[in-house]
Amino acid sequence: MFKGILLEESGKQTHASLQRLNEQQLTTGDVLVKVDYSTLNYKDALAITGKGKIVRNWPMVPGIDFAGTVLASDNPAYRIGEEVLLTGWGVGEQTWGGLAEKASVNADWLIHLPAEMTAKRAMAIGTAGFTAMLAVMALEQAGVKPDQGPVLVTGATGGVGSVAVRLLARAGYEVHASTGRPEHSDWLKSLGAHEIIDRIQLDQEPAALESQHWAGAIDAVGGRTLARILSQTRMYGAVAACGLAGGVALNTTVMPFILRGVQLLGINSVHIPKEKRIAAWQRVHESLPVNYENDVTELTLEQAIDAAHDMMAGKLTGRVVIQP
Repeated sequence: MFKGILLEESGKQTHASLQRLNEQQLTTGDVLVKVDYSTLNYKDALAITGKGKIVRNWPMVPGIDFAGTVLASDNPAYRIGEEVLLTGWGVGEQTWGGLAEKASVNADWLIHLPAEMTAKRAMAIGTAGFTAMLAVMALEQAGVKPDQGPVLVTGATGGVGSVAVRLLARAGYEVHASTGRPEHSDWLKSLGAHEIIDRIQLDQEPAALESQHWAGAIDAVGGRTLARILSQTRMYGAVAACGLAGGVALNTTVMPFILRGVQLLGINSVHIPKEKRIAAWQRVHESLPVNYENDVTELTLEQAIDAAHDMMAGKLTGRVVIQP
């Protein structure tokens, strides 16, 4: 038996509870992992609170990522006692996830924990940090350089945004952080933000083209905000889109693309080839401070359900790790 958060559906309502589960209930996989750390992501909060259509199969253990130790394996790539991590692949949505003491998953979804990385550090980075690193790498590959002007990060107090601010600042970019929570301005500046922007300034209907502000951007909001960012991006700039907190619709024009050569870069952190996944994890591990994991909020499984509601209410900042 082991503890886990179980989501059940009754009518159209989601009910989340901490339960005792057994291994026979686990989603079929060829590697059984003892979960040492998981995280509470925005997507997990949507699933737990029932405010988003995240869960595809019921009942479900949420948790879109985890790091832990192999307990049993039918795949020669992973041996008992090895440390592994997982992000993406529909875990916590289609198959049982990491907000439990154990998880059973497909070996192809795992990677070995990078050298000198602890499970806590891996989950302090988590899906959010991994996504932020993919977005930074996409901007670099699109030719956005630190000397070309400011780079905007939206949703900057969230998991992806806060890590993106750190990564960009440490890479030498002038980072402008957008948030609707001005009380956290000093915290964002401590992460490396050069300037704080009220999100209301961006959440407005854009003109087809506006004054050129951004050499690049990492957008975790979507919707009208993303449309306005595109209209304000400089010649041959790029915008990495990795979130939809502000909506899924994108009502824009072709003008930024055909008159300024702006690139819109989609970031999908769920299905990434293993080689690129390993490279991004190594890069983010090396790019963040050595004590980065000391700055996160650490909670237990017993606290995770209430924390999910707090996250949806905007009461949490930065990264939240769960220690089962």
